[in-house]
Amino acid sequence: MTPDIRALHQDFVEAELRADTTRLDDLLAVDFASIGERGYVLDKRQWIGKFSDLSYTVLEVSDVDVRRYGSTAILRGVQRSSSVWGGTSMTLVTRVGAVWVEVPGVGWRLVALQFSSLDPALL
Repeated sequence: MTPDIRALHQDFVEAELRADTTRLDDLLAVDFASIGERGYVLDKRQWIGKFSDLSYTVLEVSDVDVRRYGSTAILRGVQRSSSVWGGTSMTLVTRVGAVWVEVPGVGWRLVALQFSSLDPALL
């Protein structure tokens, strides 16, 4: 049975909103990497570790488009978030690209995220 990538990504978003590091550890590939809107890169350990200083109050993804290529899926959307990181409140609107890959014997895992700042006036 092939999972709905939109639903799988929503599970990831909800795990982030709850700071559910156990679920995030399950969903992220061993070699996961994220490229932030300012170019910084976080690996899996760093991504999960950020939740010691980060809490979301709002995290939602809209305008989702998914393309499947065999055992790979590319998800694109618009992410809106409000959070507190290291004592600083942040509100961001970004384009997000996510790469999901079906790992043999393991299942679907998120291998990459990339964010680009988005001017809300463009929406």
